[in-house]
Amino acid sequence: MRELNIFLITLVIIVVINLILWLFILPRMVNKKIARFQNDLVNRHYDEVETMYRKMRGWRHDYHNHIQVLKVHMGMKQYEEAAEYLEHLEKDLTTVDTVIKTGNVMVDAILNSKLAMIKERKIQVDVTAIVPESISISGIDLSVLIGNILDNAMEACMKLPEEKRFLRIYIDILKKQLYISVTNSMDGRAKKRGNLFLTNKEGDHGFGLLRIDSIVSKYHGFINRQTENGVFATEVMLPLTKIS
Repeated sequence: MRELNIFLITLVIIVVINLILWLFILPRMVNKKIARFQNDLVNRHYDEVETMYRKMRGWRHDYHNHIQVLKVHMGMKQYEEAAEYLEHLEKDLTTVDTVIKTGNVMVDAILNSKLAMIKERKIQVDVTAIVPESISISGIDLSVLIGNILDNAMEACMKLPEEKRFLRIYIDILKKQLYISVTNSMDGRAKKRGNLFLTNKEGDHGFGLLRIDSIVSKYHGFINRQTENGVFATEVMLPLTKIS
């Protein structure tokens, strides 16, 4: 009888310890991991944007010198040399030009930094994005959300040969909601376990998916992921409230 009581007490203690772990300690550990991942991701976005605008400032600084060189070529009637110089300038400018303007500075920064990376990876991309200057969604949340979705899309595209890589981005306001749609090519179909999509990537990728879902839930939004052979699509809708 005594041994049975000791066993029961031990069992109760084990159950209580597990409950404490699941209810208090593990959620805090996961939240810290997510917060650390979020901060790293936002810093990476800002680093990408800073690099892009540094290149733009450098090109503008050299603008006067470029004009002087062209004037010399034209004054000496060196039209072929002037045309060749302009061609080089055009190629250089495409590496620093702001690719798209949505109307929202934060969204511009995220999209343009990611679009530069997408083009470097030889991924065909089509973008349509219109976002108000002020919306009721945190800039950091928006950065993490869009950044994660595009990172996942790029990762999937890179498993394909260049001619099969494509990515379509559509962002707009529909029925007082921010609508984000990203469709990308992929190798085969994404695997699922129940309602959850799985990934083959190690590290923080799973936390990226978790963070996307967490942000959508925070704003009482809707997320839909669909996969067919060779294509993956993500749709997000976030209700907007008026900003006074």
